[in-house]
Amino acid sequence: MNKIIKFTLNGDPIEIACESNLALLDLIRDKIGLTGTKKGCEEGECGACTILLDGNPVNSCLTLAQEIEGHEVVTIEGISKGGKLHPIQDEFITRWAFQCGYCTPGMVLSSIALLNKIPHPTEYEVREAISGNLCRCTGYQKYVESILAVAAQMNKEAKV
Repeated sequence: MNKIIKFTLNGDPIEIACESNLALLDLIRDKIGLTGTKKGCEEGECGACTILLDGNPVNSCLTLAQEIEGHEVVTIEGISKGGKLHPIQDEFITRWAFQCGYCTPGMVLSSIALLNKIPHPTEYEVREAISGNLCRCTGYQKYVESILAVAAQMNKEAKV
């Protein structure tokens, strides 16, 4: 049975009909057409489908689309401002933190959620925050270094 849901997606109000068993991942990719959110394991293990739901990282493959009624969803497409990459994205590029890039959208969103909650994270807190995002290419060190570098830069700018 279809139901109309209303929510905010990347800052824009959305009203869309969806089936009761439709995963948020499939709504985002197939019905709305935003393919930056990746389909990986579809079991909540890899983090490739991570989005921000009211600022919290969530596996969109495990979330029913109808559960987001009235909530705010941010995908990788929604984090750049005015065509400018988010500082996390810039730092990942600068430090060559990714290789194939499949895990990168989820890794970026998990990193943003962390820095929004803990502006001065420890290395342990960074590793814990990205532990739900599996990367088969890099070994995580450059991701961790990138996130800590952005945190340090944000903290430096805040003191000016």
